[in-house]
Amino acid sequence: MSVTSLKSLNFERGLVHGHQPGWWGMVMLIITEATLFVYLLASYFYLRAEAPAWPPGGIDRPDLLVPSLNSVILLSSSVPMWWADSGNRSGSQLRLMLGLAASFGLGALFLLIQGFEYTRLGFAPQVNAYGSAFFTITAFHGGHVLAGLVMMALMQVRTWLGHFDARRHLAIETTALYWHFVDGVWIFIFATLYLSPYLFPALAR
Repeated sequence: MSVTSLKSLNFERGLVHGHQPGWWGMVMLIITEATLFVYLLASYFYLRAEAPAWPPGGIDRPDLLVPSLNSVILLSSSVPMWWADSGNRSGSQLRLMLGLAASFGLGALFLLIQGFEYTRLGFAPQVNAYGSAFFTITAFHGGHVLAGLVMMALMQVRTWLGHFDARRHLAIETTALYWHFVDGVWIFIFATLYLSPYLFPALAR
């Protein structure tokens, strides 16, 4: 076998089995996005520390029922995503298709419920610093959920076209990695925006 063939074979093996540049690219993207979320949440706590009451301006503390249900929906969407990824690695295209479809459906449902929640909040982003922080953080995360849905839709199309199998799964792996990040960061957002006003009642309205 020629040197060129050996290099090509090693490169292909790296693309199939190793942590390829695409995987590391997704990791770096996640680190960057995680940093932005840290800044946003830190800004929220800074604003809260400077306010005599939180939420300010006569705004009620957030209702927990709808966002709690939505949290369960979003976090549970990581299960079919993991199932899809592992199914593809074991050669099951059916598991890949069904898992992607289930994760997509749960993620879309999360966005629909979040939109419904916006209509019931009783305040707008421009009302005060609290409203601005609340909408900025949740909408920023919602944008990430939407991006994940687009990625899953593209992966579904590519699955139907036969682009993936047990040896070729980088795009599925990176999509799953991104989706788990989107789900995981919601835990911190939920704890910050929805739970913290109840954990520190002296600062809440």
